[in-house]
Amino acid sequence: MASNRKVATTIYITVEQDRQLKLLSQATGIPMAQFIREGIDAMLERYKDRVPTQLGLGID
Repeated sequence: MASNRKVATTIYITVEQDRQLKLLSQATGIPMAQFIREGIDAMLERYKDRVPTQLGLGID
């Protein structure tokens, strides 16, 4: 089960990604951070077969 607890991290995105995320956020009322988390979730799901589960890093 996924935790709702969040940790702070630093990411670097392009100026264009920032611009488009801000516009999308303004248009939808959804925070940019939520879009970023959803994008990360999509990539984790896409590459879940590459995550070494024996180290306890598997995605449930």
